[in-house]
Amino acid sequence: MRLLALSTVLLLAACASTPPPPPPPPSGPGAPVLRDWRSIVTATDRDRYARRDAAWRLALEQARRQPGSGDLGSLGDLVEPDAARNNVAPPPGLYRCRTVKLGSQGGETGLGFVVYDWFQCRIEQTPNGLKFSKTAGSQRPSGLLFPETPREMVMLGSMALAAEPPANSYGQRPDRDLVAVLERIGDARWRLVLPWPQNESNLDLIELVPN
Repeated sequence: MRLLALSTVLLLAACASTPPPPPPPPSGPGAPVLRDWRSIVTATDRDRYARRDAAWRLALEQARRQPGSGDLGSLGDLVEPDAARNNVAPPPGLYRCRTVKLGSQGGETGLGFVVYDWFQCRIEQTPNGLKFSKTAGSQRPSGLLFPETPREMVMLGSMALAAEPPANSYGQRPDRDLVAVLERIGDARWRLVLPWPQNESNLDLIELVPN
């Protein structure tokens, strides 16, 4: 018994002197640690995100019934609600982008859709994760992309207008806040889905194709 007690004391002393194992490293070199977007999103944008299926239904119904500007039939999977594929994260770099507005907040009096020309945008790796920015034009959205599922990233961002500097103020100006869902819809084709935007349409799509 005395020998057993001595062995137990020695074992406990050895355990106490052994330092705990270090925490596991991040998933990749320099990998940023993102906060959960749900701890940041405003109540208004949380509601927009939750009702995005309703935005798709209304916007497409209006787009197919009312006159519009551009060639809606040529957009393919860009305007298909269930077109998202796995491996959503886009590589950093420069992209060609265009905006498509679907539906009308003015009801029957507005255009059912508008297909705009291409512009320049980019995806960049920042210490806080991937960031989307539109780099030219009178309306320039930008925001951080938060991983959500293999087919979806959530963007929380802001809108800069006219000659303003790039927006970086989510949650500080409700009239400029935006929430979007990033989806991959082709081998090298992505879209940002913005449900219930502040003005004009009921659903905005931003198509992204690498330069």
